[in-house]
Amino acid sequence: MMPSYRLRRPLCLLLLLLSAAATASAGELSDDLAARRARMMDRIGADGMLIVTSAPPRLYSLDVTYEYRQSSNLYYLTGIAQEETMLVLMPGNVSRKEILFVKERNPEREHWTGHLLSRDEATARSGVRTVLSTSQFEPFLAAMLTGTAFGNDLDGTEAAHFFAALTAGRARIAVPLDAGGLKEALSPSQEMVNQLRSRYAGFQTLDAAPLFTDLRLVKTPYEQKVLTRATEISAEAQMAGMRAAHPGAYEYEVKASIEAVHRGRGALSWAYPSIVGSGPNATILHYPEAERQMQAGELLLVDAACNYQYMSPDITRTYPVSGTFTAVQKDIYAIVLAAQDEGIKVARPDASLLAIHNRTVEVIKAGLLKLGLITDTTGDQYKMWYTHGASHYIGMDVHDVGERTRPLRPGMTFVIEPGIYIRQAALEALPRTPENLALIEKIGPAVKKYADIGVRVEDSFLLEESGLKRLSASVPRTIDEIEAFMQQRPVRSSGGAR
Repeated sequence: MMPSYRLRRPLCLLLLLLSAAATASAGELSDDLAARRARMMDRIGADGMLIVTSAPPRLYSLDVTYEYRQSSNLYYLTGIAQEETMLVLMPGNVSRKEILFVKERNPEREHWTGHLLSRDEATARSGVRTVLSTSQFEPFLAAMLTGTAFGNDLDGTEAAHFFAALTAGRARIAVPLDAGGLKEALSPSQEMVNQLRSRYAGFQTLDAAPLFTDLRLVKTPYEQKVLTRATEISAEAQMAGMRAAHPGAYEYEVKASIEAVHRGRGALSWAYPSIVGSGPNATILHYPEAERQMQAGELLLVDAACNYQYMSPDITRTYPVSGTFTAVQKDIYAIVLAAQDEGIKVARPDASLLAIHNRTVEVIKAGLLKLGLITDTTGDQYKMWYTHGASHYIGMDVHDVGERTRPLRPGMTFVIEPGIYIRQAALEALPRTPENLALIEKIGPAVKKYADIGVRVEDSFLLEESGLKRLSASVPRTIDEIEAFMQQRPVRSSGGAR
């Protein structure tokens, strides 16, 4: 028995260490969530009540729904990814300032859809001590908004400050008013606010979305750690995709290699649908299909990253399928890379994402003029080929909250992603004015020379007190780095079969 014991003991020790690490991580998250709620309550004030509800499930087909994704704002304050969850914060209460509502356990339902959190588990996950059933949410709101006690725990003494605010007409109900999915449709949060206004009085309503933006823009040390891990996984996946790319392979093979790493390293899913576009598809910003067979001499543009514990980085790389850039591909790539390098120099405290973008525009204008793809750097000709902004925030959402004009501060996370996309269709779409006809005649030969070349270079960054940190630095980025990496790939002789 001794040999068997010797084999098992290290395994048992490893399991204990992993369990301890998971517990420490859970405790770290719970502490961070509590601090986030405290900061939010400071902003709401003693006369206020914050209500945050979970995202609704989305129908995929008949009785099948899409994989569930929690509302970012609710997850930000609770760490709970379960549907039919609500959080109420009442800063003026004596002790029960945080009230969480979760679905009741149901063995029959769990047989079909999986484990539901018990109240104790919800407390352990979120740190919220007062946990009630989702079925109690509406009766609870009715009691609070009519100045009535709700059970023994939330009586007139506990909520006396809010009840007094209601009586005086100074109470505030804060709800993050997310936009509806359709232009004419109201979001669930907007519908709830309308119902509260029609049923109850004594309060004003407040859109809490700007409060969440202020909090979420600067990442806590815990969030920075999770986002760094998410970027590490995404970087590893990008390099797996680079290894899978070769003439004759299909775009979906690269996509599969990338997303296998995401799941294999513990990510929840992709952060956004992976973009894998070869040849002319590289000029389609959000190319969705990934069905084309890659050909020798083409570029492949891959924009892909994972959602790891509800943190989402963003990485794009463009590389030659054959392993070596052609001269014309190098021309475009060099401009985009230089634009990113110059944008990085701007990314300092008190600058802004807009300032970063504007610097990339200057570089790209000069490069396009040199290649004959535009005739004037004073106007907007460059927008034919550079069709998006260079920066956006990242975090819980890959296009995270925040305005491009805000001054940058340490703790903010964002991308820098200039790009050039040469499409004949851009010329064909120009109105046939005398000025445009003259422009087409001048730049037509250059457009033909660089046709169907799409290049984007994107990295995820964290602004620290000591400077800018490229979280995705491990992925080859320069022409020399990419060619060296691609030439080390295993030799592949044929593409995937259909």
